[in-house]
Amino acid sequence: MERLNIAGYKFVTFHDLSQLRINWLEVCEQLHLKGTIILSPEGINVALTGCIAEVTTFKAMIASDEYFSDISFRESYSSVSPFKRLKVKIKKEIITLRRPEIRPEIKRAPSISPEQFKQWLDEERVLTVLDTRNNYEIEFGTFVGATRLNVDDFSELPGVVDQLLTDKPIVMFCTGGVRCEKAGLYLANKGFPEVYQLEGGILNYFSRVGAAHYSGNCFVFDERVALKPDLQPIC
Repeated sequence: MERLNIAGYKFVTFHDLSQLRINWLEVCEQLHLKGTIILSPEGINVALTGCIAEVTTFKAMIASDEYFSDISFRESYSSVSPFKRLKVKIKKEIITLRRPEIRPEIKRAPSISPEQFKQWLDEERVLTVLDTRNNYEIEFGTFVGATRLNVDDFSELPGVVDQLLTDKPIVMFCTGGVRCEKAGLYLANKGFPEVYQLEGGILNYFSRVGAAHYSGNCFVFDERVALKPDLQPIC
């Protein structure tokens, strides 16, 4: 049976996380969904899989809530479930940076669409293309000529950005976009004058423009290990 896999996030201020966790856990169990939902005072991060009709029902529920009506999901399909169980967890951050002054739920760093990013690369614009992912993820693939931070965990970013010596515009990217929401703001606060985040990350780029200027595959945090530019698992 074909599975629909979705991943998305939304930075938004929350208070009653315990009740939200109860509600969403119940809905996901009723729909037989697997995967992980992270809830935090700063927002949500969702990675779920299920039968197409069940995931579509979940997405409709999300869209009916004013908090999440504008959330977008990266989608892919697989013949088997990439998740073994369902987890709905409450954490301090949906992506850990440990910099409470960075508030994407209040302000976003400028973004650039996959189509615009490809055009800039086609034109060979003078850019610093910055991979904000961890070292082991980058080994599976990255954009040609990208600069890496050489970190093993995203929370290490504040300790290494001072080594990023560039006066060129920066276009940063990650798997699905959530890390760049914080990294973009952090770099802007550090004085980098022109910083953009790739909207929706690598997976959105694959979906909308394919493999252009990208070498290899994209690591994902589930049983599929990595996705090819056609969004099919590598094995």
